[in-house]
Amino acid sequence: MRYTNIWLLSCLLFSILALNACEKMHVKPTPPEAPVCACPAQPVQLGRPEEVKPETVKVPDYGLLKPADWQEIDALTKDDVTKAWPAWKLGCVSLKAKPAWLSVCNEADKLDNPPSSVIVDYFKNNFSVYRTTNLDGSNTGMITGYYAPVIKGSRVKTYQYRFPLYTRPDDLITVELSKLFPELANKRVRGRVVGTKLVPYYNRAEIEVENSPLQGREFVWVDDQIELFFLQIQGSGLVKFDNGEKMHVGYADQNGQAYQSIGRLLIEKGELTLDKASMQGIKNWARNNPNKLRDLLNANPSYVFFRELPPDLPGPIGALGMPILAERVVAIDPRFVPLGAPIFLSTTLPNSSNPLNRLMMAQDTGGAIKGGVRADFFWGVGAEAGKSAGSMKQQGKIWVLLPKDFPLPK
Repeated sequence: MRYTNIWLLSCLLFSILALNACEKMHVKPTPPEAPVCACPAQPVQLGRPEEVKPETVKVPDYGLLKPADWQEIDALTKDDVTKAWPAWKLGCVSLKAKPAWLSVCNEADKLDNPPSSVIVDYFKNNFSVYRTTNLDGSNTGMITGYYAPVIKGSRVKTYQYRFPLYTRPDDLITVELSKLFPELANKRVRGRVVGTKLVPYYNRAEIEVENSPLQGREFVWVDDQIELFFLQIQGSGLVKFDNGEKMHVGYADQNGQAYQSIGRLLIEKGELTLDKASMQGIKNWARNNPNKLRDLLNANPSYVFFRELPPDLPGPIGALGMPILAERVVAIDPRFVPLGAPIFLSTTLPNSSNPLNRLMMAQDTGGAIKGGVRADFFWGVGAEAGKSAGSMKQQGKIWVLLPKDFPLPK
């Protein structure tokens, strides 16, 4: 993922070409599945607060998948896969647009509320199994969790509700670098045009001021800035109004600035110990140190923009553009696991040695989800889901189910 020399060259050339190119583009919000950046920073996407090590070896897409046998995931027959079936059917709504998935999704449409045994037979008859591996050849990796928070809010600004969620700014420019450099496929830059140059977009400290450059883009206000910060990390959630109404909000775009972990910063400053630097530990620190909170949050220049989603969604919108379902969806690295693929996950419950063996759908992505054996488990909506997500950092293995004629690299 690191193309340092090419990256610097692209930034230099693009600053010259940006004005004419950007004026001709009709930029739409981009989904979170591809790495993004703001020149001259390295390509970085919104991510969970953890160390992301650069890939030092380039491999073809899905090049770390190794053929496996169904016997390796015999625990699939012990899972209630009927709970994963609705997630698979939702994914097929988008996957049908891709030839590699059309046939298996059409076969799924022929099954009406199938029992577990029929679902297992469907996958065995139509799919092959692949074991995911890491660059070093190992087949075990980190499994973390995420969730959709619920935050109190208002459609109008008040003293209680004074922290805004912004919609995507009109002056945020997103450019696909592959248009200029084919070797930078799936890489983007974000910024804004000033004069004849593309410059980095406003960072968090520049956005969250009294006279914000984004004034007029507010669409809802919430009552807690640290909860808003974690909403940006999770990427989607619910805003609950005083009258009981709820608004679904989802990721619209990001400012292109690199994510910086505030948990790591608190550890470095001696404010928290490693064992206390969880999501809840950071929230507790924020409540006890309100005068230090703004400076801490500004240390992370990354900023996420949101959009209001339809009110009747069964879950947040994932990287396929469809709702994702609690405890049956994971976020993966789409360079190594095809987005939308069914996977079998073998790990343990948060802070436990109790097994968690489950058929899941790889329907989401995240900037900190990097590598072949790496997944982020979606626990659902609300405080209880947040507790599970915040404490999940387990080791696990992943098998990917792909249509028998899926085009893998030689």
